[in-house]
Amino acid sequence: MKVIRGIPPATDWTPCALTIGNFDGVHRGHQALLKKLVAKAKALQVQSCVMTFEPHPIEYFAPEKAPARILGLRDKLEALAEIGIDQVLVIHFNQAFANLSPEAFVKDILVDGLKVKSILIGDDFHYGAKRAGNFSDLQIAGQQFGFSVERMETLVEDQERISSSAIRLALQNGQMDRAQQLLGRPYMLSGHVLHGQKLGRTLGFPTLNLAVANRLHKRKPAAQGIFIAQVHGLSDNPLPAVASLGQRPTVDDSGRYLLEVHIFNFDKNVYGKLLRVELVKKLRNEEKYNDLETLKNAINNDALAAKNYFEINDHV
Repeated sequence: MKVIRGIPPATDWTPCALTIGNFDGVHRGHQALLKKLVAKAKALQVQSCVMTFEPHPIEYFAPEKAPARILGLRDKLEALAEIGIDQVLVIHFNQAFANLSPEAFVKDILVDGLKVKSILIGDDFHYGAKRAGNFSDLQIAGQQFGFSVERMETLVEDQERISSSAIRLALQNGQMDRAQQLLGRPYMLSGHVLHGQKLGRTLGFPTLNLAVANRLHKRKPAAQGIFIAQVHGLSDNPLPAVASLGQRPTVDDSGRYLLEVHIFNFDKNVYGKLLRVELVKKLRNEEKYNDLETLKNAINNDALAAKNYFEINDHV
């Protein structure tokens, strides 16, 4: 899959079938739309293309109201690649882009820039300055410029919309099975292993500190707490572990979020390596302890709970 930052020159672009959105989580509803897009592109013999934004528009306009991200950009791109998308446009959302009128967005970006032949959108799609453009406007533009426009309704299961909001709620409540059901896959975060304070070693629990997607350092992640986990990327099979995703209030007052993972019976130097951590089951919320000895006891209890879980459940 080809990843392009910004709109490329028209001379560098080939005709495409396009969808537009944030696609946070790339959940089952997104997947249904994206698979339909891939099929449409193949039928038209053009490239399938996703336009997404960095930062998300709501993060630009009202960062204090922006929802926690389910996935960082790297994990989102990986999920899109797995579906078979040919190319992704990552648009830097700024005031200039926000000010584009619906007409300019269609003519300058979609027609002249991307040579769009077909557009597939979700049922809540709006475009242009102040979200003034809607599905009917896009249909009229398609008739004018010669591209087809289709809309796909939100996927509903058991009378509930499969949505990013529902996944955030499940993750917030520690309902990892529910999140997996909505995502269509286990919930994972990826990151490069960083050098940390080495405090875990002094407590008897060496950890790998992961630089999860940058946004998680600046804002509350969708999932927080202590988790039974599996680590992918160090062996042919995932490795059993216990993980903490949070602010480490007992030992760190910086306010940043960090993913720390203790892999059982593992003490290799893997600094800089990109790993994927699957959050299997939430054990508890993060707590602030009065001293390191109390923290050590809590970590020991978490590790025992995780080991017992893996002994009973055939995950590894």
